[in-house]
Amino acid sequence: MSTPSQHAAGNLRSIVNMLLAVMFFALMDAVLKTLSGHYPPLQIACLRGATALPLVLAWIQWRRGWHTLRQLRWSLHILRGCLGITMLALFTRGVSELPLSATYTLFFIAPMLITALSVPVLKERVPKAHWWAIAAGFGGVLVALRPSGEELQAGFVTVGGLAVLAAALCYAVAAVAGRLVSRTDSSESMILTMMVFMTVGGGLLAAPHWVPVSLEHAGLLLALAVTGFLGQLTINEAFRHGQASAVAPFEYTALAWGVGLDWLVWQTLPASHTWLGAAIIVGSGLYLVRREKRISEVHANAEHP
Repeated sequence: MSTPSQHAAGNLRSIVNMLLAVMFFALMDAVLKTLSGHYPPLQIACLRGATALPLVLAWIQWRRGWHTLRQLRWSLHILRGCLGITMLALFTRGVSELPLSATYTLFFIAPMLITALSVPVLKERVPKAHWWAIAAGFGGVLVALRPSGEELQAGFVTVGGLAVLAAALCYAVAAVAGRLVSRTDSSESMILTMMVFMTVGGGLLAAPHWVPVSLEHAGLLLALAVTGFLGQLTINEAFRHGQASAVAPFEYTALAWGVGLDWLVWQTLPASHTWLGAAIIVGSGLYLVRREKRISEVHANAEHP
């Protein structure tokens, strides 16, 4: 049995990894936004997989993890691969139109979607209070999408906003599928199959509208590979050693990165409705995390009186 000090050390290590993961993914998203002005979304999904694949293969070789790839639950890996391609293409479409801060605000609905999907898929019981928090989170999405007055009459629901919400749904389904496949398959297999599907599947889908890759973007593609790979490793480490309830809230630091990158790179700041929607969504998410922590503590005390 681990001691309180070990728990604290594990949580601290995980929190540091989560903060690093958020930083790497925010930098990757800034690269995606930049590349979206030059290449179609499906081609960017392919390039995301192709540039990271050599790093993933080297990582598996370093870990001597080839033996973990012998038995795979292919149906779930295929599902995650298809969802990964769709998610990244939709996210790229959204971020090409919206600021990073607004994109993250809408994408923050994903954890609530995961909670909702855990009922039919994972057979988990979700308390009534959680459903109220999820409903409040969806209300925050509506606020962030500006559903009032003249904006409503003008058609406030943009293609970019809908693309981000659809990407969040794909991410949530993929995360639930990831929970299922992680019960039997290794992290190496999950990361490798995702990159292979993005490379091959994304490439086949992008082929009809493929744009020749310019050497001018070599640095951006290298940054895409490195930031995506390091983000994947650090987020895996974040949830491997610490309690999810202690680590998850730090995912919301992505909003700070989004605001900072928007200002530094594109000289934009979030509108007031984005701030308000973000506050509602983040507040609902933090409430869910806090409630989950309390429920876990009650169960732990009941099992170990």
